Amino acid sequence: MITQINLQTHFGGGEVYTNFLCQAFNNLQIPTKILVHQQADFWGDLNLPSNTKLIRTNLDSLTGAISDKDTWLLGHGALPSSILRIKGRHLKTAIAHMPIQGRNPESYRGHDMVFPVSTWVKQGLEEYSLPTWRSPLYGVANLTMLKNNLIIKRTSKYDWDDRKVRDLLFGKIEPFIQPFLSKPKFIKKPGITLGIVSRITPIKQFPLLFSLLSKILSKHPKFNLEIFGSGGYASVRDLKKVLYPIRDRVRFWGHQSNVSLVYKQLDYLITGLPEKEALGLNIIEAQTCGVPVLAPNAPPFTETIMDNHTGFLYTDPRIDNGESFDQLLKKISSLTKRIDPTTEVDHLNKFSLESFTHRIGLITNWVEKEGYL
Repeated sequence: MITQINLQTHFGGGEVYTNFLCQAFNNLQIPTKILVHQQADFWGDLNLPSNTKLIRTNLDSLTGAISDKDTWLLGHGALPSSILRIKGRHLKTAIAHMPIQGRNPESYRGHDMVFPVSTWVKQGLEEYSLPTWRSPLYGVANLTMLKNNLIIKRTSKYDWDDRKVRDLLFGKIEPFIQPFLSKPKFIKKPGITLGIVSRITPIKQFPLLFSLLSKILSKHPKFNLEIFGSGGYASVRDLKKVLYPIRDRVRFWGHQSNVSLVYKQLDYLITGLPEKEALGLNIIEAQTCGVPVLAPNAPPFTETIMDNHTGFLYTDPRIDNGESFDQLLKKISSLTKRIDPTTEVDHLNKFSLESFTHRIGLITNWVEKEGYL
C-alpha cells in the first residue's frame, strides 16, 4: 500500500503536486491513501481520484495511523522523525519539494530514497550524498484540480499563520470585517498585464525582487501588475511597501480557485527570485495556457522556460540593478505579437500528466522490485 503523508495546513504547490501524483497512481491502477492534517479543509475541494483515500490526523497521532500494511511511505517533504523511527518493513521515501541549498539537509538522512522535483533540487541532494532518484519528477500543469468559479472576485490577500500571535489575532478579526469590504469583479486594465499567481511566501522573495523592479516599472506606465494569491501579514505588508512607486497600477485579488481563468487575463506571468524555488508549477501552468513567463536567468527557471520561446529570462536584478529587466520591458512594449508558449509542444510535453505518469511508473517498478509494492 502506498501511504502519502502531507500534513500541510495551507494550500500551496506541494498540495497541487500531491493531487496529480494521486492521478498518476490512478492511471497506473494503484490505490493510495494520504495522511492529511485534520485542520486542512481544502482537501475536500480537490478532485481526487476515487481510489485515493484521505485520512485526517496530526503530527502527534501520525505513527498510530500507519500499519504494517503501509509498506511504502511517501512524504511530501522529509518524513517526520517519528516516522523514520518506526520499526517494521517500510520503505521510507520523500519528495523534495524544496531545494536544500542554503538549508539543513539532515532532515533527509534516514530515508531510503528522495525524489527531487527538478535538477536544481537534485544537485543539492547529491551534494550532501543523500539517496537521490536518478531523474527529476517535474510537475504537471493541472488546471482542473479545483472546483472552478466562473468569475474572478477579490478575496482576502491574507493567508493567516496560526503559529504567529499577530496573524492568529488578525485572522479572528478579519471574518467580521470582510462583509463590509468591497469585492469587485476583475476587469482587465488597458495596457500590458503582468501577473503574480502564487502564494506570497518568503521563499518567493517578492519584496526583495520588487524593491529592485518597482523603480524600473515606474518608468514604464504601460505595465500593470495584478497579484493573485495570499500570504501572511508580514509578507503582504513588505510587498505592498516596495510596490509603493507603482501603487496606482497594482491590485491584490487574493487566492483564486479558477487559475485557468486567471491566466486568461494575463499577458505575462512574473516569477519571484530563483534560488529558494524548487520548480515553479505556476510557470508550467502559465505556459500551458499560452502565457509567456518573465523570470531571472537562473535554475530552476532555466529548466522550465525556453528563453524567447515560452518566456523571457533576464539577468537577476541583484546583479545589474534591473538593467536587463528594463531592456526586456522595452522589448515587450515594441512587440507586434506576443510569443505563444503553446507552439513549443515538445517542451510542454515534459510537463504533461502522461509524462509524469511514465516517470512515476519507473519509480513504482523499482519499489516493486524492492518488494514493497
